[in-house]
Amino acid sequence: MILADKLIRDHTLTRTEYIELLDAGGDAGVRTKLREEAVRLRKQYYGDKVFTRGLIEFTNYCKNNCYYCGIRCGNQKARRYRLSREEILDCCENGYGLGFRTFVLQGGEDSYFTDERMAEIIREIKARYPDCALTLSIGERPCESYRLFREAGADRYLLRHETADEAHYRKLHPENLSLSSRKRCLYDLKALGYQVGAGFMVGSPGQTNAALAEDLCFLEELHPAMVGVGPFIPHHDTPFAEAEAGSVEQTLFLLSVIRILLPKALIPATTALGTLDSQGREKGLLAGANVVMPNLSPLKNRKQYDLYDNKICTGEEAAECRDCLSRRVESVGYCLSAERGDAVL
Repeated sequence: MILADKLIRDHTLTRTEYIELLDAGGDAGVRTKLREEAVRLRKQYYGDKVFTRGLIEFTNYCKNNCYYCGIRCGNQKARRYRLSREEILDCCENGYGLGFRTFVLQGGEDSYFTDERMAEIIREIKARYPDCALTLSIGERPCESYRLFREAGADRYLLRHETADEAHYRKLHPENLSLSSRKRCLYDLKALGYQVGAGFMVGSPGQTNAALAEDLCFLEELHPAMVGVGPFIPHHDTPFAEAEAGSVEQTLFLLSVIRILLPKALIPATTALGTLDSQGREKGLLAGANVVMPNLSPLKNRKQYDLYDNKICTGEEAAECRDCLSRRVESVGYCLSAERGDAVL
């Protein structure tokens, strides 16, 4: 409890103290204390608002072979697709009519979508919907690519670092990928003026509390505007098919810790949480999260964007999903907001 009090007071701990706090994470009193403080802080900066992001999963082609991911290039069983420019714009039109004011273009690292193609799509979306924020989540690119996208109108960029521990990173990724490159991208994005999002999986194979402590220290150093944290869920066509899924309880604990560490951050209650627990997203909001990300992708492609097994909301129309989420959010005392939902400065 002493470390919980220190985190609440100082909004920071040492690496060793983070490990000790994580070791104590099973203590109900510690969890409750941190959860209550996390909720107090999210209400202090964001009130009862829960921001929505319209997620458009526009390609499941990926050049990378990350061991945990269902759309890894090595998965020959994946049914690949790409949305056309017109299909992406149709998703935005549908979302705008439903009240979304942030669109998230998410995809694998697909060489078809060159810098020029992406910039053209970004410019068109921003021209049609100037009152909306546009977030990209398309992986590692050179700094000049990020600069081009920023000049075209992109506002935010999500790039989960997945783990800040070098040894753990090597267990999750092939040799051609590096933690140093991922970190460089995040710092490049921040220097270019993006609202930057980082994050990691909870309970991924080989993860220890020492590795999680590295994640928390890195988040404190990077100070991102957004942090995406969800439980690891195995995919049946990956090397980790038989691995145990991450813990919902530990994920919720970490959401509260991160809210206290970064009080003004935008933190989603993830689809992965809702996949492992039917009330997972509601529990995420009650642990300090303040964002949800309904899917605007065409129904015919939802199941093909298959990062992990049993992903929820793959069969719902966007309007149905939004209405369902609205009721769920209201059931725990919050309300969906139609605002862009920028991070508080």
